[in-house]
Amino acid sequence: MSNRLNEILDEIRELEKSVQKEMIRKEEELKYTVKKGKVVFEKEIAELHKKFAGSLFLYVIRSSLLTALSGPVIYAMIIPALIFDASISLYQMVCFPVYKILKVKRKDHIILDRHYLKYLNFIERLSCDYCSYFNGLLSYSTEVAARTEQYWCPIKHASGKGKRHSRYHKFVDYGDAETYRARLAEIRKQYNDVD
Repeated sequence: MSNRLNEILDEIRELEKSVQKEMIRKEEELKYTVKKGKVVFEKEIAELHKKFAGSLFLYVIRSSLLTALSGPVIYAMIIPALIFDASISLYQMVCFPVYKILKVKRKDHIILDRHYLKYLNFIERLSCDYCSYFNGLLSYSTEVAARTEQYWCPIKHASGKGKRHSRYHKFVDYGDAETYRARLAEIRKQYNDVD
């Protein structure tokens, strides 16, 4: 990989650290802490949230008919999602130890914490956690697939288009046969940047 590309990746990592610091600052500003996976707001903030609580009745009444009719379609997607979730977890559990690939921590991707927000009504909290589950599941599966691809085919695409996953920067440039053969075994073991 070129030196300039490494420099850019280092800059991205530094920016990610800055994002984490800013999120911690926001935690302090909004007066909450996360303890053992549970969000705890300071008492006066929790009371303020209750004042802003959305009315479930008004929420339902103000919803359009099309919104109400689409709800069952949205929530029915939980069935394939749960099957997919179980399949990805089983796949990783069986295959990753064979190839000595570090397992992806599901809890780092699927984060359900929006139900602690007392200013949301029941449907809003349920919907927020539902979206968090789906997006977390896709993030989790993308990371499992990325580590699989790093092991089996760590070659960049020719076009350079599209969003790249977390392992892509370790891949060999498209068409660089010599580097691919020389570094494949090494790349398959490069997980030193994974928590």
